[in-house]
Amino acid sequence: MKLIASILSFVFLCSGVTYAQQNQEIKNNNVKLGQKALMDGDFKEAVTHLEKAIPTEGSNPDVLYMLGYSYYHSGSYQKSISTFGQVIALKPNNVSAYYYRGKARNVLGTQMNSPLSVTEREKLLLASINDYTKAIELNSADQVLYQNRAMAYRDYGILKGQKIRKFYNKEVAENSFKSCIEDLQKVLDATPGRKDITEEIKKAKVYMANLSR
Repeated sequence: MKLIASILSFVFLCSGVTYAQQNQEIKNNNVKLGQKALMDGDFKEAVTHLEKAIPTEGSNPDVLYMLGYSYYHSGSYQKSISTFGQVIALKPNNVSAYYYRGKARNVLGTQMNSPLSVTEREKLLLASINDYTKAIELNSADQVLYQNRAMAYRDYGILKGQKIRKFYNKEVAENSFKSCIEDLQKVLDATPGRKDITEEIKKAKVYMANLSR
């Protein structure tokens, strides 16, 4: 059975990121079951089957991508980050893998009641920004990438704007908000009239103004 290209095309279409897939012959039954579960939206079931396929399919970037995607949508963000890292190691130009690794890092870096230290959260948010930046280098026409990087810049600015001893840095926070606004403006210029982007720009400006108080 071929690894159905339309499955992954559907996944990429939902993310707003395009990536050319190559069909590969897949005989592993767990991959077939994982594909079906993914298409049915049962991501935990997809994880169960795809994890079983990894011993023999661990060098297949398409199978790893499906597993990373399923981890992300089942809330296993750290596993998603690790798995997309494997995809990138095999296919360094996979825009969508950078995109989802960036999203997973952003989620972990901003989770409420997180057990992570502010330093660990800072590392995650900076890594998220770097992932989006790499994705933009590979596909500079995709406005979704700029929008998501803008949100990562915003979240990093909020984090660095917390008045925590030896962590607070007004200049860094301000520059992060400026980068957020710059990315959002690019999106707005490309897609005029988007009220959601206009509102996010206003919010970023308020965050930045509050740093001076």
